[in-house]
Amino acid sequence: MTSIQPLTHTAGMERARRHQRALGCAAFGLLALVAELVGRSLTHRLDVGRHVAAPSYAGADYYPFLLAGVKVGVALMLAAIAWRFVRARAAARAGRRLLAALGKRPAARAPRVRIDLKPRLWLAAFAVTSLLYLAQTDAERIAIGRWPSLAPWLHTSALPVFAVLAVVVALVFGAVARWLADYERYASAIVRAVHVAGSSPARHPRPSSQGSAPRRLFGLSFESRPPPAPA
Repeated sequence: MTSIQPLTHTAGMERARRHQRALGCAAFGLLALVAELVGRSLTHRLDVGRHVAAPSYAGADYYPFLLAGVKVGVALMLAAIAWRFVRARAAARAGRRLLAALGKRPAARAPRVRIDLKPRLWLAAFAVTSLLYLAQTDAERIAIGRWPSLAPWLHTSALPVFAVLAVVVALVFGAVARWLADYERYASAIVRAVHVAGSSPARHPRPSSQGSAPRRLFGLSFESRPPPAPA
């Protein structure tokens, strides 16, 4: 029975990691889609080297559904982030209270948000946003009878715009993902410290001197008599 419980706990942890990894990939894709919509709008406003007619994507039939889907996705993503933080913070607060009741303090402090730009994350954000823009623009060009090509990249300011927006996506996603992961590890460390402190043998306090017998307190001196008084 004891060998089955660790295996079940390990399987649950692996399933939770896979679930968080899938949520992270979905959140990254949603941020990339939001950046693509923002970058598309900026590309049409920045008229630098333009040789491609600006498609009327805002008037397309699918655009209201795309906008509604993005808004719902952003709301769900924010709700998932808030739920992960609230759950981790509740576990950390409960663990700190139990440690304080046991007379101990947590070994580490609560983590803070760290801003760091990883080149691989920036490259992934740039590739996803620019490819989304190219695919969507080529699909609109096919609808009006034009063959898809690399013209939306070569003859517009799309690539510089998405290069800058990819920095924002990488910074926001990396900072939030690292902070959530650090906070969950912090909460898990506090819970483990509570388990260790609770499983350690309790120290019994020494008996108070008020309830001890006089012979125990004073030993043989309690048996000796005082010297005789002078005549």
